[in-house]
Amino acid sequence: MQIVRNGEQASAVGSPSYFVGNVRVDPLIAAPAPSKVTAAAVTFEPGARSAWHTHPLGQNLIVTTGIGWIQQEGGEKIVIKPGDVIWTPPGVKHWHGATKTTGMTHLAIQEMQNGKNVEWLGPVTDEQYEAAR
Repeated sequence: MQIVRNGEQASAVGSPSYFVGNVRVDPLIAAPAPSKVTAAAVTFEPGARSAWHTHPLGQNLIVTTGIGWIQQEGGEKIVIKPGDVIWTPPGVKHWHGATKTTGMTHLAIQEMQNGKNVEWLGPVTDEQYEAAR
C-alpha cells in the first residue's frame, strides 16, 4: 500500500501546447504497473480550455467546482456543473474547460494504452469557444 499525502505532488502549469488560458494540473494517479489508470485534478480559470483531443480508451470527468463547457466535434457545447460525470468514448474528438466568467475544476480519469492516455490535436479557437450553445 502507498499513501501520497496532500501536497506531496507538485502542481503543474497546463502547457500552452495543450491548453488555452490559465490551467493548473494536479496529478492524482500515475498508473503504477500493472494498472493503466491515470487521474488528475484540472483547474481552469475563466475562459481557459483544453485543446481538441481524444483518448485511446475514453475518459471520465467529474466536475468538482465551478461551471464549465464540454463539446464533442460536431456537437453542441454543453454546460457542466459540480457533481456531473461525463463519459467520452474512445477516439471521440472533444474539448472541455471553464465558461467565460466562471472557473471550473474537474477530475480527469483515463487509461493508458501503449504508453499514452491522450492524443492532443489543435487548439480550440476563440470563435469555436465563443460559439452559441
